[in-house]
Amino acid sequence: MTGNIHSIITGSTVDGPGTRYVVFLKGCPLRCLYCHNPDTWDGRGGKEMTVAEIMADMKSYLPFMKRGGLTVSGGEPLVQIDFVTELFAAAKQLGVQTALDTTGYLFKKDVPEIYAKYEKLAEVTDLVLLDLKAIDPKMHEELTGVKQDTIIDFYKYLDEKNIPIWVRHVIVPGYTFDPELLAKSGRFLAHFKNVKAVDILPYHDMAKPKYKEMGIDYVLKDVKPLTGEDGHSARDMVVNAMREERLRMKEAGIHVGYPFDTPVLPE
Repeated sequence: MTGNIHSIITGSTVDGPGTRYVVFLKGCPLRCLYCHNPDTWDGRGGKEMTVAEIMADMKSYLPFMKRGGLTVSGGEPLVQIDFVTELFAAAKQLGVQTALDTTGYLFKKDVPEIYAKYEKLAEVTDLVLLDLKAIDPKMHEELTGVKQDTIIDFYKYLDEKNIPIWVRHVIVPGYTFDPELLAKSGRFLAHFKNVKAVDILPYHDMAKPKYKEMGIDYVLKDVKPLTGEDGHSARDMVVNAMREERLRMKEAGIHVGYPFDTPVLPE
């Protein structure tokens, strides 16, 4: 089986635990206003590679990946879900930890043929790096161009499967950098026992030149990058709300995994 590959990075330390071999796939149905890889949106124009070719290349890096593993990202990697499943299965045969970096948008619990594909993928997935674009439905659609319903369903599905999640939440001034929304995000995440970490990502505008080169309007051109101080503040608001909600749940006899002792990834 072949996949349409955008790029491969070796030695990444920001795409999951340890040192990672990261495969970026082409294609994405979302149009996030802050996306720093708009060149992955189009599912065409990448490099066709087989699972065997990627495994052969990855093997040369295995000595440096003992505490890491394979991460598949995008774009939205589950545009190519069959390829991802086969790639993860091959990695598992080598004893390599697998991580999926996804929006969760393409999950369809009520479509049997799609749900069946996710069941197969779940069997070979060790960790999911899952986006939280915006907790407010209207803002979510404004920021991404899509509704959040299937993403919420995917959170619930992973919780049922007990597949660990590292949440990634981009904080955009004027949008998601809002105390009420950040607290609401924390309360939402508190209800999933499989959330193992929350990665607060400050918005940056380093992709501006790429948008200009591709002839795409950069809608957030007047939004200034989030400061480090504001990033810490946002992190605290999410984490504190999450802890408070889990303590409330504990008092109500709802056991989810509390307190939330290790919620923040190192910077």
